[in-house]
Amino acid sequence: MRLIRYLNPELDDRPACSVAVGNFDGLHRGHQALLDAACAGGGKLATAMMCFEPLPATFFRPQAPVPRLLNLRDRVGLARDYGLDLMFMLRFNVGFARQSPERFVRDVLVRGANARRVVVGHDFRFGSRAAGDVTMLMKLARRYDFELVCVDAVDDGDERISSSRVREALAVGKLDVAAGLLGRPYAISGRVLRGNELGRQLGFATVNLRPPIPPALHGVYSVRVSGAGLDHHPGVASIGLRPTVDGRDWLLEAHLFDYDGDLYGRHVRVEFVEFIRAERKFEDVDAMKRQMIKDAEKARETLDPARS
Repeated sequence: MRLIRYLNPELDDRPACSVAVGNFDGLHRGHQALLDAACAGGGKLATAMMCFEPLPATFFRPQAPVPRLLNLRDRVGLARDYGLDLMFMLRFNVGFARQSPERFVRDVLVRGANARRVVVGHDFRFGSRAAGDVTMLMKLARRYDFELVCVDAVDDGDERISSSRVREALAVGKLDVAAGLLGRPYAISGRVLRGNELGRQLGFATVNLRPPIPPALHGVYSVRVSGAGLDHHPGVASIGLRPTVDGRDWLLEAHLFDYDGDLYGRHVRVEFVEFIRAERKFEDVDAMKRQMIKDAEKARETLDPARS
């Protein structure tokens, strides 16, 4: 799969494509319906998705950024696993936001992406001040000679599946609900970072990853870790700001049970299994260590029902 961050139709020799357009944070079952439509009926067209960074909602309200479900690596990886040929991840900035709906269609979709088939959701909005809707896009499709496919929302029960619903489920520790909406367990992957080794000094060595910022979930969880020779290895993880040690950056710290290998610099995937507790500030490191022991025991019971 080819990842494209910038459009330059004068320099790029890009194949005609069938492209699904949206934010795609989470790549949940509703997003997957768009990708299915882009891949089906495209004939000899290259299959593609188009998304934007940062998320438009975060760009317009940077003081209240949208909690992220996927980091860059995970979003690209899921798109690649889907078998797409192209992934357009375009920078959303002031100039992009000011484009009229017709300019977006003409310069981004048609000239930039070489789209011959465009797939969107029923509530798709585009252009400056979100002035464009599906009705306008139908008219522009005729003008610029591309096929438009509008996909109905995917429901789960009585509600539409959305990134917002996934975020809401994760925020309150309902991992089973989030997995149902996503069509897979929620996980975060990344390269293992070298930390201050406080966990090792406390007897809880951890692998440290940068989560999507701001993350859609925080607290302590039972987890399974894969990659770098591991296959769903059990553990306990904390994701948060580490207030007890005056942490300032979001960090995902996973302690792997009965493991003493060196994973620095390796890529791993942390799958969240069950919520244990919210993050909190302890009076001192000793109090934090006592709670970590309890968290680890709870996680072992969660991951091995025979221990319950």
